[in-house]
Amino acid sequence: MTDLGSNVQAGERLASVVEPPRTVAEALAEALRELGAVHACGVSGGAQALLWAALSKRLDVLHFRHESGAAFAATEAYFASGRPAVVFATTGPGITNALTGVLAARTEGAKVVLVTAYASAPQRGRGGIQETSGYTMPASGLFEAGAWFDDAVVLETPDQLPQVLRRLAAGLRRPGGYVAHLSVPNAVQGAPLTQPLPRFARADADGAGDPSARPDPNRAAVSRCVELLSRAPFAIWAGFGARGAAAELRALAERAEAPVMCSPRAKGLFPEDHPLFVGVTGMGGHTAAAVAYMRGDRAPRRVLVLGTRLGEPTSFWNPALVPADGFVHVDIDPMVPGVAYPQAETFAVQAETGDFLRALLAALPSPGGGAAPQRAVPRPHPGLPAPDGASRVRPDALMAAVQRAVVDGGDAVVLAESGNSFTWATHCLRFAEPGRYRVSTNLGSMGHAATGVLGAALGRNGRAVAIVGDGAMLMNSGEVSTAVKRGLPATWIVLNDGRYNMCFQGMAALGMSGLADAVFPPTDFAMLGRAMGARGARVESEDALEAALAEAVSTPGPFVLDVLIDADRPAPALGRNEGLRAAQAARSEHAGMSFPVVGA
Repeated sequence: MTDLGSNVQAGERLASVVEPPRTVAEALAEALRELGAVHACGVSGGAQALLWAALSKRLDVLHFRHESGAAFAATEAYFASGRPAVVFATTGPGITNALTGVLAARTEGAKVVLVTAYASAPQRGRGGIQETSGYTMPASGLFEAGAWFDDAVVLETPDQLPQVLRRLAAGLRRPGGYVAHLSVPNAVQGAPLTQPLPRFARADADGAGDPSARPDPNRAAVSRCVELLSRAPFAIWAGFGARGAAAELRALAERAEAPVMCSPRAKGLFPEDHPLFVGVTGMGGHTAAAVAYMRGDRAPRRVLVLGTRLGEPTSFWNPALVPADGFVHVDIDPMVPGVAYPQAETFAVQAETGDFLRALLAALPSPGGGAAPQRAVPRPHPGLPAPDGASRVRPDALMAAVQRAVVDGGDAVVLAESGNSFTWATHCLRFAEPGRYRVSTNLGSMGHAATGVLGAALGRNGRAVAIVGDGAMLMNSGEVSTAVKRGLPATWIVLNDGRYNMCFQGMAALGMSGLADAVFPPTDFAMLGRAMGARGARVESEDALEAALAEAVSTPGPFVLDVLIDADRPAPALGRNEGLRAAQAARSEHAGMSFPVVGA
């Protein structure tokens, strides 16, 4: 007779020799880890139980309160770490809830893989709970490549997995963003693997992609650029696509004495305290300084554009920013140059920005006789007010305190939410190094920063601070609970004015004050944060800002700082109106109106 202990030992030895077949869910999770994914953000559900379990064994899984928050966080985890991030969701509303955050990932240029569940074949069309299939959801939009996804597929059999993973690996290695959707029926999730999987090279952690997957700068194009840029003084307009080439950008600017402008998403890419820095263009930026430079007696004849579409959030399509001799426009996407300003002469170069700048620096003639004195450019940043005892905090005074306590006093990443929070932070804060400021200007969804701050803290394993409006915080305050669960060092600075204030101020400026309701009941966000287990404090006057901010950024876990701000102080968003007026100058007086239309 054999005792129980010997049976257990024999079973353990047998298990170590004869492993059960790996399932599709397990193989997929392992492949995602091999491809460089570290973090998975999502919301659970019965239909994807096997996927959820497999991801939890192999990746760092953070369970969110809403799928859109999970997708926003995955986007920011990618930008903070340079590694692809995974979003997981169940069938039906799990998928549709995630879509806003997924579209943000696509438009921001992140590398994100959405993994969801799908109805198994025998159950389709029979009215199952949260059925996900061609009977209930638009397959051409959600499960095929198109506007939402760079690649998408329903994994119908285990035999498909190697082919699908090869496509996934190629997408994650390529330069630029890549968003994929892999939906796996429940029956397939648990099916045994039918063939060995290929081994994959891990995607680069810097986000630039595999060098072999991006085009080399054309030598003739580089030579032509040298010729064009050598004819007369030029300036540089840098965007988020140049974020991996900060050192090369500075080297070129200083060698060529070329002043630099940045898009809002590229804020900090070139030091904002540098004598050659003109300012941030576009939304919340320093448009007056940029226009003054471009139309002054030291205006450049040509502008070298690096990694930006020059879309409305960056340029407002303002013709005053077009140089006399046009643009040299460098972008990895050949469809980008010439689109924003079709009337301007544009020499287009398809290349990754860092590769191009290194080739350009090698081809440029060395300066002789010592560098010339640096040309003076306008100082873009406004003077920030000193604190006083006002009953409500002026938003620009809050930004001055954030500059001292958060930007200058530490190394936290700062995210700014859509709306007036975006304009105040972009206009007032100053960064001297890349990678510390994040805004969304493409989709620009409310809630991106309020939940993305978790992904930023997760991805960098350090402090992340979100400057958010109270409207966005009310949309997504449940993710404070997610931060508490993990103890993430996430700080929310809530601009609390009881309004959707960009809408409120904008409607008033358009002469439609009181016609639309943009006001909501007062909320104590510090109390709300404490109710979910975070630390919290409320600031009602400017003389309390310094101490409260010091506590907010030194608390180990999540902290909600509720700041009662002066709701009537105009936000610095006038640049958009100037651009819109210039673009609409030839139109009738009945041309469409838009906001923000407030600020200075």
